[in-house]
Amino acid sequence: MTYSEKSLFVEDELAELLIEYAKVLAQCGESDTVEVPAIGADGNVVEAVFLLTPSTILMIESANGVVSPPGDPQLADRLRDRIRRLTTTNVAVPETDRPVDPDGDDLT
Repeated sequence: MTYSEKSLFVEDELAELLIEYAKVLAQCGESDTVEVPAIGADGNVVEAVFLLTPSTILMIESANGVVSPPGDPQLADRLRDRIRRLTTTNVAVPETDRPVDPDGDDLT
């Protein structure tokens, strides 16, 4: 995953969820921060904090490596939940006390 000219080795599922969450946040005009476990350029395990805004640029690419980046099933669940909450819309249907015919005429 590349963010702000830095590359990090992030578990596939988390990388894909982070991209999806960033997309949904941008569509909603929202921002958030997400802390993700990763392997840094030096090979050490790090906790990377991503600031996701409508103008955030993220990129993920595949990598073949012997080292597996750390996963975080709880973070994956939280990201799925946040995505679901932002993409689930509740449509308000106005209630009317008077019946209306298909032509829009008041039937009372």
